[in-house]
Amino acid sequence: MKIVVDWDRCEANAVCMRAAPEVFRVDDNDNLHVLVEDVPPELLAKVENAVRRCPKQALARRELTNTDS
Repeated sequence: MKIVVDWDRCEANAVCMRAAPEVFRVDDNDNLHVLVEDVPPELLAKVENAVRRCPKQALARRELTNTDS
């Protein structure tokens, strides 16, 4: 699974970071950073929770295909 961020919607309010700190970080300048591009199975539940809780619906998940690298 990959994480997709709609940067036009993202307000970097850190809800995702609280839900999955291993995957998301908001820096001191209020910029969101995705720390793990390809989400491992052990973090899947946390990322799905972060996607659901995003108040601006700026996060989505995309399943990896054989053409993704």
